[in-house]
Amino acid sequence: MSITVYTTPTCPYCHQVKDFLSQRGVKFTDCDVSIDRVAADEMIRKSGQMGVPVIIVDDQVVVGFDRARLEQLLTKSGNGQRPYFGLRIADASKITTQLGLVPVFGAFVGNVAPASIGEKAGLIQGDIITEVNFRPIHNADGLENALSELSSGNRVMIVFLREHQTLKAEIAV
Repeated sequence: MSITVYTTPTCPYCHQVKDFLSQRGVKFTDCDVSIDRVAADEMIRKSGQMGVPVIIVDDQVVVGFDRARLEQLLTKSGNGQRPYFGLRIADASKITTQLGLVPVFGAFVGNVAPASIGEKAGLIQGDIITEVNFRPIHNADGLENALSELSSGNRVMIVFLREHQTLKAEIAV
């Protein structure tokens, strides 16, 4: 698998992409288009974009820091990265507070991609994930960390809140 990340030093999303890949142990080539005109021209030719970040995974172009798309591409590449769960998540405490409710700690599910592991596990928009494989989940980052330790073939148990019920799902990933 070949990954090239076109960045600039002042772009916060560029730093997020590089951190995301580094935390997963994914090797990539970093091209600073602010000082490398050849790389800038190559980025524009491949993506049609002048803004950064632009990520090329093999022959697939990702514009901006699209975490879900990157995870999907990394999973499809068979590089041992974690499976694609297809969840858009946020800190549940922030969401419940914004709704005028008592803060609940966990990862709030904002969206579930069709045919994803999240959908197969029965998760729906509005669920709050509180535990993964007996590991308490306090926020979105906690869920990301727990899921990053999984790989294809693992079984995962997810405990979540839906309305006023605590539910559990177990699924092979």
